[in-house]
Amino acid sequence: MIHVCTIDYVAKMLNEDVALPEAIISNDDNLTYANIVSVYLGPHETISALKEDGEKELTDMIRAARITTKTWHEFLDDFVDDADLVSRIKAQSLQ
Repeated sequence: MIHVCTIDYVAKMLNEDVALPEAIISNDDNLTYANIVSVYLGPHETISALKEDGEKELTDMIRAARITTKTWHEFLDDFVDDADLVSRIKAQSLQ
């Protein structure tokens, strides 16, 4: 049996803004192949989810990046393509 977690659930577990994991997984090269899946809610509606290995991989990435402010900011610059989101998250981390 395969277990998956929605991106919203993973964000809550990590105490992160849901926009952060969404931005990270928007580039499927950021996680190991096949750890990001689409869950069909209806004929024309899907949500992204992570397999258990993907959730662990994302969790480990974020925790390792949060060691220092410098590593956190470098991580955001490297893994998040949305400049406004990066600025907002960097500002939040300084508070």
